[in-house]
Amino acid sequence: MRKGLVVLLMLVVVLLTAPATGSAQPAGGTLVGARDLSATRTEISVFSAAMNRVIRVQVLHPAGGGSRGSFYLLDGLFPGEDESTWTRATDAEAFFLGKNVNVVLPLGGLASYYTDWQHPDPVLGDYKWETFLTRELPPVIDARFGGNGANAIGGLSMGGGAAFTLASRNPWLYRAVAGYSACPDNSLGMGPMIGSIALRGANPFNMWGAPGDPDWAAHDPSVNADALRGKALYLWSATGIPGPHELEIKPQLPENIVTGGPVEAMVYACVRAFEGRLGSLGIPARFAYQPTGTHSWSYWRDALHDSWPTIGPAIGA
Repeated sequence: MRKGLVVLLMLVVVLLTAPATGSAQPAGGTLVGARDLSATRTEISVFSAAMNRVIRVQVLHPAGGGSRGSFYLLDGLFPGEDESTWTRATDAEAFFLGKNVNVVLPLGGLASYYTDWQHPDPVLGDYKWETFLTRELPPVIDARFGGNGANAIGGLSMGGGAAFTLASRNPWLYRAVAGYSACPDNSLGMGPMIGSIALRGANPFNMWGAPGDPDWAAHDPSVNADALRGKALYLWSATGIPGPHELEIKPQLPENIVTGGPVEAMVYACVRAFEGRLGSLGIPARFAYQPTGTHSWSYWRDALHDSWPTIGPAIGA
């Protein structure tokens, strides 16, 4: 009887440890590649089991070792595929040089809103960005770059709204949240969100369903604002009226004025409404309103600098 039990236990161990047949992809958020772009910038490749593909992430980090907090910084509607627009269009790399923090810059995710979609989309694919950013990626960052679990998250426009959504749904993970020209109120932002996805040729209802689906409220930072209590919160917005950066001669100037002006005006109204929502709950936040400025990168560069005294100390950076 005892011999039979030993044989049975050995069989169970063999079955549990045997390599799986079929797919050779590793499970979970698994580091599958890394290359140093400089002493303080590294690109890693992480296999996401949720999306069944490899996601590239660039990380700005100190040159030395040690323990540090991490700032997950999300891109906008058109995220960089080979490099984050934060490092391509702003001085983020120089700004964070010498600071004791990991700045985590995911690549890709066009019109994803960095969320888990209800259904795969024929155009955009199977998006499970919330799972990747909150469950799969942080252990890889902490293990590879000395992350100590003190996390912040921020982003511009699409990424900023997503930052507040992710923080309100995963309050255990973040100590601070920053939004640059971001609308953290789905009831006000629903139309632009649906339109921005549809303009990419995708079906916006594959994300959280049609308007009225409970998933819209479940992902709404305004509805779930109480989950943000106790965090360092920062929101930047301008009025959309051309400002000092529209005096600069640059190729994007017409777009910044014609498109970026009205978009920023809509965001400004949304941020004002969100300020009222937080005020009604007694949740403090820093709102950095500008009398002029458009929905464009020159202002987001300035806002990133302005936000750091709020975000950095919250994660010990």
